[in-house]
Amino acid sequence: MKEAAELREPTEHYHAQPLEDNLFEWHFSVRGPPDSDFDGGVYHGRIVLPPEYPMKPPSIILLTANGRFEVGKKICLSISGHHPETWQPSWSIRTALIAIIGFMPTKGEGAIGSLDYTPEERRALAKKSQDFCCEVCGCTMQSALLALSPNSTPRPEDHEAKELAQQISFKAEASVSSKAGQSSGAESQAASNSQEEESSSDSQASVGPPQTPETEESSPASGEEVPVSTLVPPVAPSNSSSRSLSPRQRRAQQQGQEQPPRRPAFPAFPAAPQAPADGSHTGSVVLIVLLTLALTALIFRRVYLANDYKFDYEL
Repeated sequence: MKEAAELREPTEHYHAQPLEDNLFEWHFSVRGPPDSDFDGGVYHGRIVLPPEYPMKPPSIILLTANGRFEVGKKICLSISGHHPETWQPSWSIRTALIAIIGFMPTKGEGAIGSLDYTPEERRALAKKSQDFCCEVCGCTMQSALLALSPNSTPRPEDHEAKELAQQISFKAEASVSSKAGQSSGAESQAASNSQEEESSSDSQASVGPPQTPETEESSPASGEEVPVSTLVPPVAPSNSSSRSLSPRQRRAQQQGQEQPPRRPAFPAFPAAPQAPADGSHTGSVVLIVLLTLALTALIFRRVYLANDYKFDYEL
């Protein structure tokens, strides 16, 4: 592969090569960013390429304890397989390595595979990382990268990859800030809703249940003696019970006391067909009898006329 040839020689900050028996699995080593908690550390990891690479992003797994990313777990970055929507085919493995170095000093913010160790723990892990040796590729961190030199000049491809990595980190920070803004907006909206529910429940409790027409009719007229029990208002519930319930529960309880119980609604069944009246049946029978008699009379008349004509002809 072209990338394997470009990354064959190690640099002062990163190095990556595919395994001899698997071109889709790469092992890399990166140096911790200077002036940070990871300064002096060299970290080893794996990059697993999908068959559709470079159209789909790779998966990145750290193998050295560092205090920023979990060991042996796919980390969640905008250049990893967790976010295929932000991946661009123009990015390369070199871009991913420089982006990992740039992401290390940032906060985890609860992302998948991220850690938030203390600075003391990260410095201790940075010193301990020099003794790591990969059992798969046989790479040791003491000789994985070139030694730092004060007169080293960055390569042109390193400069381009660094600019892309800065864009990637900026996108990640923008997404984190937008998520934080959405969460804070949701919390403020929930707080305002709870305050509105409390105020509505307090106002309903102070007003009391509405007076129905039945209570108005049942109220005695002026001049009549009223029992003492009817004049005594109902005892309000204690403050301890009202405080133990949430505003939503108190509101549901008041609505349940005010509204009468509803009766279950049964589905309407179709009405059964009614039997025909006897009068219509009798009328049809009479009509049939009359038609039969009329037809019989016509037949007899026809026969009579035929016989009469025959008799006159013989005479």
